[in-house]
Amino acid sequence: MTKSDVLLGLQWGDEGKGKIVDVLTPEYDIIARFQGGPNAGHTLEFNGIKHVLHTIPSGIFHPTAINIVGNGVVIDPVIFKKEIDALVKMGVDVKAKLVISKRAHLILPTHRLLDAASEASKGKNKIGSTLKGIGPTYMDKTGRNGLRIGDIERHDFKEKYKALVEKHKLLLSFHQFEYNLAELEPAWFEGIETLKQLQFVESEHYLNNAMASGKKVLAEGAQGSLLDIDFGSYPFVTSSNTVCSGACSGLGIAPNRIGNVIGIFKAYCTRVGSGPFPTELDNEVGEKIRQIGREFGSTTGRARRTGWLDIPALKYAIMINGVTELMMMKADVLSDFDTLKICTHYNYNGKVIDYLPYDLDPKYLTPIYEEVKGWKCDLTQFTKKEQMPKELVDYIKYIEKAVSTPITIVSIGPDRKQTIKR
Repeated sequence: MTKSDVLLGLQWGDEGKGKIVDVLTPEYDIIARFQGGPNAGHTLEFNGIKHVLHTIPSGIFHPTAINIVGNGVVIDPVIFKKEIDALVKMGVDVKAKLVISKRAHLILPTHRLLDAASEASKGKNKIGSTLKGIGPTYMDKTGRNGLRIGDIERHDFKEKYKALVEKHKLLLSFHQFEYNLAELEPAWFEGIETLKQLQFVESEHYLNNAMASGKKVLAEGAQGSLLDIDFGSYPFVTSSNTVCSGACSGLGIAPNRIGNVIGIFKAYCTRVGSGPFPTELDNEVGEKIRQIGREFGSTTGRARRTGWLDIPALKYAIMINGVTELMMMKADVLSDFDTLKICTHYNYNGKVIDYLPYDLDPKYLTPIYEEVKGWKCDLTQFTKKEQMPKELVDYIKYIEKAVSTPITIVSIGPDRKQTIKR
């Protein structure tokens, strides 16, 4: 029986997971998304095409791999239909290559309304939700009210839908939130019809049988480890387990069936929305990184906050995920700096620490930096590791030593080809 490798983000999301899944897919038979929903935006670039996926795994463009949307994912039929329509236009045989877990939960139009109502009521304290209905859907899942993909095949699906909508209407009345549900429902039910054309599976059996027959599986995470509901910068987090254990619960794979854990991180840090960000650069340097790196959300279009690489946060993510190898993204973005800073420790309440503490409030925590030399050259045309400038190699070795984990891939541009294996 083979083991499933897991690929996930080690920062606050947007690390470049989609690109790496796309690069690695030829080595795997199955790509399986294990959590999150259309709040994710995985950007892939190849053959002059740029494509953003929200729910569908990033292996969908390869002719051989089967792509699974696991039970830990929440699905909005409206967005899902748009994704499928776009793929069909590009000649992708979606029906042959995409299967969906019957246990995955559905996002209803009223979930999106509840998300908007909740965020509006928080005023200044809002968490920076993508307003895609993710949080309310996961709340219904844990509150045992949810509607699942498998329910679509049941004779009482419409009744179950109506009963949940009535509950939501009651909640919306508490928020005194104005809405027009009749405008939203037709597209949702159209999306349900599209979903019906796909294969629904009991993904826990499907995946375990596949591994028993020697098939290679890659579990694809969304968002990032520092947004995990348990281990992220709570309450400014997502609603699911983005860490490695989420692959077990989000796909039905036992912990002893996990193989390599591949951690993706940027050569610097970014964050979308509210919440603590120790190394944030709210200045010209941060703006320069944002513009060069085109740091704007692929799902929301929002400008991402930018900052220097944070070693204590990276070590924390490596620890809780059991990361076996690292892949560093967007090295090319830092090519225009004479010197770079790396956060090596924090000053936390007057004490120097090298780990991520419970409270990241800037009142108690300030980063301590080391300065290193920049590489000051265009990396985007390089194709092999021998071409990498000494300063970049030194930067990589510095990180490897600090986190005791090897960096096996360095990305030097958005395209599939701009990837150097070490």
